[in-house]
Amino acid sequence: MKTLIVHAHPDPKSLNSSLKDLAVSTLTAAGHEVRVSDLYAMDWKATVDAADYGPDASSPLRVALDSGRAFEAGTLSPDVRAEQEKLLWADTIVFQFPLWWYTMPAILKGWVDRVFTHRFAYGVGEHSATKYGERFGEGTLAGRRALLSVTLGGPESHYSARGINGPIDDLLFPFQHGVLYHPGVEVLPPFLLYSADRLTPEDYPDVAKAWQERLLTLESTEPIAFRRQNFGDYEIPSLHLKEGLEPAGRTGFGLHVRG
Repeated sequence: MKTLIVHAHPDPKSLNSSLKDLAVSTLTAAGHEVRVSDLYAMDWKATVDAADYGPDASSPLRVALDSGRAFEAGTLSPDVRAEQEKLLWADTIVFQFPLWWYTMPAILKGWVDRVFTHRFAYGVGEHSATKYGERFGEGTLAGRRALLSVTLGGPESHYSARGINGPIDDLLFPFQHGVLYHPGVEVLPPFLLYSADRLTPEDYPDVAKAWQERLLTLESTEPIAFRRQNFGDYEIPSLHLKEGLEPAGRTGFGLHVRG
């Protein structure tokens, strides 16, 4: 297994950094190849601008078209191209980050904005009467698997179906379905550490054991059963889920998960 770990926490002494380091040592000891993109340590530029697209940047800037043109021409900035090459190298991607204000840290969102360019992560494949591009189950990154490892400040009850913060599956849906599944990545159920700010050093061995168990079962874990776009569940071109496919009473993001 070839694993890319994308890590987003500013403190190398943090719980997130410890989990990242444990992932590296655990997977390496098991014989897997591991690469790490430690975004804060890399001083990753989180904002898209014309410099990302070199001579293919237009004025005014048209992010989708310019990024696609630069990708195809090989003129994307070197840091972006390096991250795309890591994604193409990997068969598994682990994202290690804290949930801040109900989403990923800005530096990680900036990594997505810059690396998931047009013609690489989206805007690929044919558009016809029966197919709406290669996405949501197909695409450039099809055949890869991803896992979100997320620390959360609040207790699990706050992220339940009736919890004040909303269901954790809903909060993670934009990343898991909208970012990762869109270009074809199969997404595994996340590894979640609730009440992370309240963990003590005495709690860490149990956390570490649970994390190692997840890491060593990455290849055998069943992915979230997101519906594939072009395989009969959706009307095209409206991309509405066909009537009668949803389980009774299911609404919202859950409509796009089978079973």
